[in-house]
Formats: sequence, structure tokens, C-alpha cells
Amino acid sequence: MKFLRKLLKWLLILFGLLIIILYATDTDYLLKAVRTIYLKGHTTAYLEDYKEFDNQTIETGTPQPWPNHKDYNSAATTTKLNQVNAEWGTIAYVIIKNDSIWFEDYYDGFNEDSQSNSFSMAKSYVSGLMGKAIMDGYIISLDQPVSDFLPEFSERLAAKMTVGDLSSMASGTNWDEAYYSPLSITTRAYFDDDLAKVILGLKVVNEPGKAFKYASGDTQMLAMVIEKATGKKMYNYLEESFWKPLGCENPTLWQVDSKQHDLVKAYCCIASNAKDFARFGKLYKDHGKWNGKQLLDSAFVTKSITPRFKESPQYGYGWWMKNVIGKHFFMMRGHLGQYVMVQPEDNVIIVRLGHKKSPDQAGDFTSDIDIYIEEAYNMLNSKS
Repeated sequence: MKFLRKLLKWLLILFGLLIIILYATDTDYLLKAVRTIYLKGHTTAYLEDYKEFDNQTIETGTPQPWPNHKDYNSAATTTKLNQVNAEWGTIAYVIIKNDSIWFEDYYDGFNEDSQSNSFSMAKSYVSGLMGKAIMDGYIISLDQPVSDFLPEFSERLAAKMTVGDLSSMASGTNWDEAYYSPLSITTRAYFDDDLAKVILGLKVVNEPGKAFKYASGDTQMLAMVIEKATGKKMYNYLEESFWKPLGCENPTLWQVDSKQHDLVKAYCCIASNAKDFARFGKLYKDHGKWNGKQLLDSAFVTKSITPRFKESPQYGYGWWMKNVIGKHFFMMRGHLGQYVMVQPEDNVIIVRLGHKKSPDQAGDFTSDIDIYIEEAYNMLNSKS
């Protein structure tokens, strides 16, 4: 018994020293990471982790439910789709044809109204809000310097960084996009309670506007620019600009770093559902127009879904692009395989949400994207 008491005493001392070291080295965010992710059996962020963080609510206006297609749910899922849905933990699979729900199914206890983490699909919303801020006159253009809003980036190479560079992932900063390293800036940003401090500590190490380099920090900085430009919180601006006008059926949540600082995790973390996420894809498919009203400038929408750099044809301004089965898709993408994939000529939107994506990595894309598209078209063709 004496030995156990002594052991417990030393363990408590060591634990106390560990906490002191974490705070002294400004890595105390790891305590939150352990509590919210690792002790729950995960090695990275997961679909319902928004429940572990502070959030702000984005309310709906007048809901505009999607109509059901005349062939609604008349096609059976393919054998291949059933296989990958089970293997990679799909929770929602929706096919929208001619602006009507052609097929929908939900899995693993989730339903059409269930909230799950958008992860990086949120980047498309942030880029859209930048376009809205330009349309509203808060930001002059894509070429306006970031330093006009964040003076911390007004010297040397940083002075060349523009608002458009942030949206197109061409900031030239030293951001390191590493999801599974507990000491990476990506992990720090996810768990730190003062996100602005993290972003303002970035250094511009390459000339901005010259090349694509995927960096979540670019989107986070862009959100800070938008808030400075508009004088509005991002969650309020999203609510008034898109969530209500698009007729979303469910309120949503956007994670913030803390109640004290109240800065959204702009590069991720909007908790919503497949059919409400799909509305943003429809808005871009329809050149920024919704129910006859121009919510976004059509020229901006076209620019957003067009590659900025010929060397990087996969990315525009907040949107990804990929050719599959001889067709051109633009898409919203998020960690673990959250997708809104749009084919405008066919008037088709495919949404997949789930726990995992395929483990392969072929360049910037995993093969599951192709499979979800191919099997959707196999289902569509079976009824044509």
C-alpha cells in the first residue's frame, strides 16, 4: 500500500510537471486534443467532434425543401457502391438531378437532418463570402492587399499578398498542412483557443500569387480579412448572405476557437447535412443566381471554378476541379471524404458524407471520388 501511495504521488507530480511544460512551451492545446480526440479513440478529427467544441448557430429563414424527382429513389444502389459505402463508412449519399432529389440514402444511424462536420468544404463557403464582400463593396477586388486589413502582413513579401491569393491558396506562407502530427500548426489551429494569434504568427516565405500550395491557414486568414472588411462575424455574414437566402432547412453550427475570442474555424467545421450542403453547389452551378436573384456575381463564380494556375488545374478560388468519366466536375471537398460534386452540363449534384475516404492518394485526389461519381452515373443510366 505504501508503494502504491508513493507511486501515485510521483505520477501526480509528473503529470503536474507535464502540464507546466505544456503551458510554458505554448503547447497546452495538446491537452484539449487529448481530451476531445485521442481519449475518444480517434487519431484525427471526426464527423461529430463539433459537439466537443464551442459553436455559433446559423439560423434558417424560410425553408425551401428540395422537390423529389419523378424517379425519386427508384434506382437501386450498385453492388460497388454498397461495398464502398460499407467499407468507408458513408453516412449520406444523395444524387440531385435537374434540381430535384433523384436518390438519397443515409447510414450508420444518420438521417437527412443529421449534422456532421463539413471539414474543408467550409473553404468554399468562405471563398463565396469573399465574393459577396466584393459584391457588397466591402472589398475592392481580388487584388486588394491583405495588409489593408491585417497590417501585420505589410512588410517585404507579405506586402504583395492579396485577398485573391488567400482564396486560391497562393499566399506563400510557411503553413504546414499536416493533419496527423500533434505538433503541426494544423493541429494547433484546430485546438488552440486563440486562432488569430496562430495565424498572425505565420511568415510569408515565398512570393505570393505565383503558385498553388494547399494551406488551411490561407482560408483562416481570409476569414479574418472578411470580418475586418465587413465588420461582421463570419457566421452572421454566412447566415444573411447564403444560409437564409438559399432556403436551408436546418440551422447549422460553425465552430469557433473559443467563446472568448469567437473566431470561426473558417477552414473547416460547419456542421450541417447533405441536402443543405448541396445548395451551395447549386448556387455555383446556376452562376450565382437563386430563385431569380443574383446572390453572387456570375463572373466571380466562373472565375472561382476555373483554375488560376495552369500548372495546378485542380484548384480555382475555393473550389476543386476534376475530370471523371469524360465529364468536368467542380466540387467542395473535406477531410475524411466529404464531397459536393457538381456537373453543370448534366445538371447533376452528388453529395457523399462519411467517416473515411479511400486510403490511396493519387496526386491531389483519392480514388473514392471517381467511384462515387461513376456509380451515381451507373444508377442514373439504369433509369434512362
